[in-house]
Amino acid sequence: MDHRISTEEGSIHLKISELQKLSETFSSGATIFEPQGGIEMRESSNADSMSPTTTPAIRAPEKKLTLFALQLAVLEKAATGLGTLGFIWATVVLLGGFAITLDKTDFWFITIILLIEGTRIFSRSHELEWQHQATWSIADAGINSFRALRSSSHSLVQTVKAFLRPILAVQKPSQHTRELTRTIDAASPRFSDHHRMPTRTWKSSDVPLLPFSQWVFLSRNVSKLLHWLQIISALACVVLSLMKLIKHNYGEVEKGDTDKRNRQSALNIFYALALAEALLFLTEKAYWEWKVIYQKLLDEVNKECEFGPSDMISIRRFFYDAYSRCVNGSIFDGLKMDMVTFAMDLLDSTSPDEQLIGVRILRQFAMHERFSSDTLQKIGINISVIERLVEMLNWIDPQDEEIRRSAAEILSKLAGKKQNSLRVAGIPGAMESISSLLQTNRSNSGAADEIGEKNIIFDHANYGFWTFNHLGLLILKKLARNHDNCGKIGNTRGLLPKIIDFTHAGERLLKDENVAASQILTVKRSLQLVKMLASTTGSTGRHLRKEISEIVFTISNIRDILRYGGKYPMLQKLAIDILTSLALEEDATQRIGGTGGVMKELFNIFFKEEVPESQIHVRIAAGEALTMLALESRSNCYHILKLHVLERLIGALEVPLLRENAARILRNLCAFSSEDYFNQLKGVKVAAPTVLQAIMSEENKLQEVMVGLAAHVFKFMTSEEARIMFDKAGITEAGLASKLVQILKKHQYPPIKTPRIRRFAIELVIWMMRDKATNVCIFKDLEMEMVLENVLETTAELESFNIFSGTVGLSRHSTTMHSLAEIVLKLLADK
Repeated sequence: MDHRISTEEGSIHLKISELQKLSETFSSGATIFEPQGGIEMRESSNADSMSPTTTPAIRAPEKKLTLFALQLAVLEKAATGLGTLGFIWATVVLLGGFAITLDKTDFWFITIILLIEGTRIFSRSHELEWQHQATWSIADAGINSFRALRSSSHSLVQTVKAFLRPILAVQKPSQHTRELTRTIDAASPRFSDHHRMPTRTWKSSDVPLLPFSQWVFLSRNVSKLLHWLQIISALACVVLSLMKLIKHNYGEVEKGDTDKRNRQSALNIFYALALAEALLFLTEKAYWEWKVIYQKLLDEVNKECEFGPSDMISIRRFFYDAYSRCVNGSIFDGLKMDMVTFAMDLLDSTSPDEQLIGVRILRQFAMHERFSSDTLQKIGINISVIERLVEMLNWIDPQDEEIRRSAAEILSKLAGKKQNSLRVAGIPGAMESISSLLQTNRSNSGAADEIGEKNIIFDHANYGFWTFNHLGLLILKKLARNHDNCGKIGNTRGLLPKIIDFTHAGERLLKDENVAASQILTVKRSLQLVKMLASTTGSTGRHLRKEISEIVFTISNIRDILRYGGKYPMLQKLAIDILTSLALEEDATQRIGGTGGVMKELFNIFFKEEVPESQIHVRIAAGEALTMLALESRSNCYHILKLHVLERLIGALEVPLLRENAARILRNLCAFSSEDYFNQLKGVKVAAPTVLQAIMSEENKLQEVMVGLAAHVFKFMTSEEARIMFDKAGITEAGLASKLVQILKKHQYPPIKTPRIRRFAIELVIWMMRDKATNVCIFKDLEMEMVLENVLETTAELESFNIFSGTVGLSRHSTTMHSLAEIVLKLLADK
């Protein structure tokens, strides 16, 4: 398998360094055991792109070209104006007024100059049109296409070389030629073998104007012919005009001949106009030569834009368009052009070459740090351009590979901004187009009792399928930051199974020392995407979790990562987070618990010792997943007890890293296990001293989970056993009662970080009062009745749930806070 990560120009550059980035997989400290803020956490990753930033204005490199085009247009229009004035003067004044009296040589000089100027003006007006048609071939990118700009003897030499190339090709190439060929080939891969041609129309640069004259009358050579015709005609005008202005041989004027008295002055004016017009034109050409050939203006702009040699055609095309606008309209029209708008216009062209030029420019600017913000802003407000880019994702012809890849890269950048991601996802058929980038499918099985075999298409010699897989997953990952887009991803037919297929990483892949980094990156991105979808809130999230869990490969793929992915903790963390989110749904919880080995692998990770500090977040995540799986699930509690991990969980209460989640798991086992396992769970009572000490000394989350565990641990003891545990802990029942009252007084309102602490405290109070009558007196002395009245006045829905999805509570407690408080008040009143 060749999973290429190309470094060629125009190819995607995959940053393998993101394999080491753990920021996306680290726990932020907030869990599903407490409510989240109103703004989804996933959008925080997009905060940088949304926050206003003050960036210095960046001078666009193409401004040099538009200014150059303006300067040339001034000279061109001045020369054309003088030429028009001279033409009118000659036809109206000289040929109209002095045609009979002109000397023979003057008559023919004027006629020749008018014919030459007429020919030059005509050829000039069409030269740019021919250049447009002649030089936009991608195959001519680099050196050959740049020759169209050369307007000196150097151009003639290059033309001869181009003509003789078929003959010279059979000879041994020189070292310079070989190096030049390698440069062009490296800059424009695959174009020599797969040159895109219109299927039903002519390519204008290859149109033979006359039969049996392919080279001479190709349109790409006509522009050169017109160019040299202008130069020669201007030089002829200069020579003829100077000859007459120097010699003044306009013929003799006889005395008294009033018809010829102004002839000399009229001829002097005409020849001066012709000379000035020709000199202005030659000045324009000389200035063109100086800027383009010697100062290499186009190369300089190309370098500033960080384009490659093959992208010189883009710069040249932009310059010609700007120059044409300045010449054909107002001289200031070209100043309104910029590369981004120019490229967006080219996307709508029917020419594959022009489409490629446009998408290359947009890709380069969108990926460039200096120009990215402005470019993405212009693309983002142009819906037609976004629609065109989305449409290009469906172009699966190998000849359109670079266009398709560039469009995908642009969209991957565009989707990084929230508002733009909404526009992309809002285009009809956008998700289906993005789905087409994921090159994986399952063969159709003829039988209903089997599933087709998965086929992931790897790179071919002339097509980078793997690159499109990366880009497709990246686009979807960025779109999934928005809640609404997650729903669209889930509703796109066949997309979720494709994504799940990419999460597959078996033993062979995960243990291979020489595995391609791109394969691991693919698995990582697919897991990130599934995690984002599974953690979506609201009805959309419930639907997505249902759809994901119902795909039969989801949980088994995750199990393989947990089992064999020890070398890749970031993959394990993502896989565990997916399980935690899926466990929000009861059906998914049962499927996870019923998949062999999942619980076992989670406990292996949870109890794994000697883990580097950078990987402890994986153990914490495993504990949270196990807590969720044991919540309100008798079958999963049964599976956990069968693993004989109770003693290890009790021991984990002494480990600072594990004690919080170990307490949660033990509480769920005690609360939700079947009564048939009462004797097996009695072993948990040995944890009582540790739990009591934590209640007295800890605060916040750890105190909350320990209070919750204590209320269930003591249910497995007799009063005598409980007294012994208090003695071992060195804590009196009065001391614990005082602590519980203190907790209730401290939290006058249910805290967001520990929403269940008041509930758990009251549950423990009920056990203590039922266990010993003396405890009722202790609580009376502590004014428990008054404290409970305050609790009853401040109860909230926040305290009624075990877990939360965003700000929505899930898994409601069976007993309300009012009922618990009423039980305590009744116990106090009975005494």
